[in-house]
Amino acid sequence: MSSSYAPYMHWAKQHARPTWNLAGSNVLACTLDDLPGASEALELAGDNDNGYRPLVEAIAARYGVSPDMVAPAQGTSGANFLVYLALVEPGDEVLVERPGYDPLAGAVTRLGGCVTRFERRYEDGYRLDPDAVRRALTSKTRLVVVTNTHNPTGVLASDAELDEIGRVAEEAGARVLVDEVYLDSVPGPARRPAAARAPVFITTSSLTKSYGLSGLRCGWVIAGPDITERVYRARDIVDGTGSFPSERLSLLAFEHLDRLAARARSILDPNLGLVRAFLASRHDLAWVEPGGGTTLFPRLRDAADAAPFVERLAFAHDTGVVPGHFFQAPAHFRLGFCGRREELEEGLRRLGRALEEQG
Repeated sequence: MSSSYAPYMHWAKQHARPTWNLAGSNVLACTLDDLPGASEALELAGDNDNGYRPLVEAIAARYGVSPDMVAPAQGTSGANFLVYLALVEPGDEVLVERPGYDPLAGAVTRLGGCVTRFERRYEDGYRLDPDAVRRALTSKTRLVVVTNTHNPTGVLASDAELDEIGRVAEEAGARVLVDEVYLDSVPGPARRPAAARAPVFITTSSLTKSYGLSGLRCGWVIAGPDITERVYRARDIVDGTGSFPSERLSLLAFEHLDRLAARARSILDPNLGLVRAFLASRHDLAWVEPGGGTTLFPRLRDAADAAPFVERLAFAHDTGVVPGHFFQAPAHFRLGFCGRREELEEGLRRLGRALEEQG
């Protein structure tokens, strides 16, 4: 295990890439042909000291908030870090879900905060449980951190669950950071960001996971103007401003976001159908139906630790998934269904063969 503050991210960057890779969580990357006018829109310099203003306004319009509630960032991870830097002091407690995405805890530790945990239980379908949050809150808790949809399971929180967690956190003097990087992948009408529900919420998101535009690194924070002002000032000591060419292309992406969302649905819907059929045929795997997102989180029924199986899958079958221990759930593995259909089909075939050998 690496000494990294975010072991999963270290593994994701360093491990050998198998031919049939089901470990990814980004929708299949767009090409220039998927974004009309991209070549013509590219500019190398412009005014973006506090974010490119037309992009800030486009984000605000898309999510139904005022522009002073938006602060751009370098992807969702960059947005999360800026929120921590703006709000978390050394010794503060930050309450983070488990299982969960490890950079959400690692950044807190690096800034001198103290990570505490609340559970999202397999037995409860990984639902977001306000009572679990309430029990874990202390007088030192400054921030509650959740993902919606949940990374790694894809479970979607209900409005009632979010509202109750917001009420519980506000009573304790804490705020709630909701990482919504996968939320735009949920089928159906667009959903309001948590930050539009009440001032206690802070939303972070980006164009990376749901739209196939990870290369743009276009992320944002949505929060009350008092919080976004603190985020801007935190950014002054991190990277100052974003990349203008990226922000200019990101504005173009927002002009075509419905088209890009439809492209993503054309990838995710049939791929999820393949995965559902595969999992329904497996007596050796347990799983929870995702409400959205690009991944799900099967569990080996007869093993306490999936890591040896994941390693054999990679080396004997040239197929990759993510070991569950990176999400504090070692009996599981994360499986992405967001890439090319032929890659998923062959990866699932090889996964099935490895499970047969395991049994």
